[in-house]
Amino acid sequence: MSDTHVGASTGEADLRRTVNDINQQEDLDFVLLTGDITEMGTKTEIAIAKEILSALKKPWYVVPGNHDTGWSESGGVDFIKEFGYDKFTFDHKGYRFIACASGPYVRMSDGHIPRDAVVWLDKVLKKTPAAMPVVFINHYPVDNGLDNWYEAIDRVKQHNIKYIICGHGHSNQALDFEGVAGTMGRSNLRAKDSIGGYNVVTMRRDSVFFAIKKPGVPVEPAWRKITLGKYESSSTAKIERPSYSINNTYPAVKEVWKYHAAANVVLTPASGANLVVFGNSIGEIEALALHNGEKKWKFKTKGAIYSSPAITGDRVMFGSGDGNIYALKLSSGKKLWKYKTGAAVLGSPVIEKDTMYIGGSDGSFRAINVKTGEQVWSFDEVEGAIVGMPLIYEGKVIFGSWGRHLYAVNQRTGKLVWKWNNGNGNRMFSPAMCTPAAHNGIVYIAAPDRFLTAIDASSGATLWRNKEGGVRESIGMSEDGSLIFGKTMNNDIVAYKAQSADPGVLWRLNLGFGYEHVPSMLIAKYGRVTFGTKNGVIYSFDPAVPKPLWAHKVDNSMVNTVNVLTEDSILVATMDGVVTLLKTGQ
Repeated sequence: MSDTHVGASTGEADLRRTVNDINQQEDLDFVLLTGDITEMGTKTEIAIAKEILSALKKPWYVVPGNHDTGWSESGGVDFIKEFGYDKFTFDHKGYRFIACASGPYVRMSDGHIPRDAVVWLDKVLKKTPAAMPVVFINHYPVDNGLDNWYEAIDRVKQHNIKYIICGHGHSNQALDFEGVAGTMGRSNLRAKDSIGGYNVVTMRRDSVFFAIKKPGVPVEPAWRKITLGKYESSSTAKIERPSYSINNTYPAVKEVWKYHAAANVVLTPASGANLVVFGNSIGEIEALALHNGEKKWKFKTKGAIYSSPAITGDRVMFGSGDGNIYALKLSSGKKLWKYKTGAAVLGSPVIEKDTMYIGGSDGSFRAINVKTGEQVWSFDEVEGAIVGMPLIYEGKVIFGSWGRHLYAVNQRTGKLVWKWNNGNGNRMFSPAMCTPAAHNGIVYIAAPDRFLTAIDASSGATLWRNKEGGVRESIGMSEDGSLIFGKTMNNDIVAYKAQSADPGVLWRLNLGFGYEHVPSMLIAKYGRVTFGTKNGVIYSFDPAVPKPLWAHKVDNSMVNTVNVLTEDSILVATMDGVVTLLKTGQ
């Protein structure tokens, strides 16, 4: 089964019907579910899916897909709590079945097998006898739709891989992954049909067959057959790997040091007191020496961390998927206090004076005293999870959520001043991941609906909305506040004049980054603008001309919003857990 999408219109009913159908077949050995179990990865949807699947009379195994993780209000924590795991391996009749999770997690990006899953895969394969036949399972096809597809395919090709199965595409497809036979299974949803369906997989000594089964209907003839021979590399198989040739174009840009964390890093590293601090998706906060990347300390929480840390004095603060907000001693990593909330805290904090402002997934946005950890106020009318960073502007705290709204609350009291939405009822178009920018009484955002929007900071009234640039979430503001920059979804950076009437696009700059959809904000500092892309490349341009300055590829996964430290030093973190200090030579 794949792509059951519990939470979508017919997802629950289609899954219940399929489970009942499977239970009436005595000749099945076990059931695999290859991701997108839910529509939005909410705690409620996951619980419903677990309740339905628990009725299966045969063993069953499940991995999350991008719908379970990309909009997850818990950063994937609820999935693991409910199902007990997000990756698995088991042996059956001499075969080893191995399945990895594949995100992205909490951010829009390409598919990505989590860094901790790759580390786990190495351990599993190391213990797998050379002759033992292997079946690999993933939500995404193991091709360049996954930004790190090569990490999986290179590994399994060193073993007795028989075939790969996946979902994601909602249709039955015969695939080939660099000479390894692959099969995509249909969605269990009925779609335009009157009934859903799944695949019955029959393995014989020398072949495996795939056949559609619809509830209440006999199994159809096999539509796919794979011969279970030994994998042999083929000169005709298409082999593609990421190119780092762009680094040769700008040799002055150097990586001073590079650290590879044990799990995904989906946040902006903070810097203070000559330390670099960041969290990862297995709940660790790490501190490295700024000058050489040497690890200084580590602190472990009980949930994934997608909250960019904030530093003030000798304190570093952040939220965790375990439902707590933490304050640690910057110099040592010792816990100073923690504040318990009602759900995961994926939002990033902003600190002003002695107060930290941060949102979570429990319907609340809070102001917390940084010294005592006591709540100053709480705004408890938030719809959806908060996963981004707020803006403090003109006595208001402004933030978005996955509940469709942008909120402005009084900075001193937490009372609602106004809330805004783009009129779209689809939660996926919420202004959740764009960090707002503001100047001269106007707030600017770009939601996934691809409009750049100007909002009156006092009233929350819409001043203008412009779709000409095609900007998706990633924006920034010039140092003097006169321009708004936006990263388009194909090659270009666009600039708009910051004003109360729709100015249209002022200029476009083609930087050649290709198709682009990750929420990595544009940081204007020291006379240049710097940002990251979905394929591990950081770009910098001069906005006054405008012209490109340099580009550098760190790895092949999403670059988070960068931390520009000085005129020639930048902290960079990628989804695959790479943290590096760049010297730009500028």
